[in-house]
Amino acid sequence: MSALQKLEQWFYPETDFGGFTAADGTMAFYNRVNALLTPQSIVLDVGCGRGAYADDPVLYRRKMRILRGKCAKVIGLDIDSASANNPCIDEFRLLEESWPIESQSVDLVLMDSVVEHLVEPARIFAQCFNALREGGVLCIRTPNLWSYFGVMVRMFPSRQRCRFLPAIQKDRQVRDIFPAVYRCNTRRKLKKSLRQCGFDVQVYGHESEPVYLSFAWPAFLLGVLSERFCPRFMGIVLFAFARKPG
Repeated sequence: MSALQKLEQWFYPETDFGGFTAADGTMAFYNRVNALLTPQSIVLDVGCGRGAYADDPVLYRRKMRILRGKCAKVIGLDIDSASANNPCIDEFRLLEESWPIESQSVDLVLMDSVVEHLVEPARIFAQCFNALREGGVLCIRTPNLWSYFGVMVRMFPSRQRCRFLPAIQKDRQVRDIFPAVYRCNTRRKLKKSLRQCGFDVQVYGHESEPVYLSFAWPAFLLGVLSERFCPRFMGIVLFAFARKPG
């Protein structure tokens, strides 16, 4: 059993029943994403990556996260050609200079842990708006700079962040960590940028179990206190659900 699993079992004993905490951010986010799917939906997974979540040892959470098979098609989009091997997509498209997705061709766009890496987030949001059919939805999960994680991030220069995360998240593989710029990682900025693209938007914070603080139990305890008592706007992640009017 890993150090994180031991800490979770101590502070979140409900993990004995299903393997996930009541505060689990992945479960909270994908519960809503799944509610927006239909068997006819075409899904665009922006920044699909290699599909590391297919290795999640928690079966129920893994099933929640994998959308392939629940809808008509999952299209994976990424700047890395290695993402073509993602086992959780039906089709892969490489993002190069031009946007390779047709106008009004998808029903749901997923951006999970992507916004923090975008140098021009508004431009990508506009491309997503164009790709969605009327009534289609953009679903975003991204770190919140008003959380304790945001404070930790600002303590380190950008060139050191890729070395910082593996040090505090022992289960995180280096190949799954990419440079982040955090251009649109507050509730206000995210909501404003999406509205300017034409979306109807809801943005809110979620405080999950403190996985970033599992390197030491006193830090993890402080994270547990934050999870249980901090205001919602200071949640460690932001969830944004934006609908194209129609």
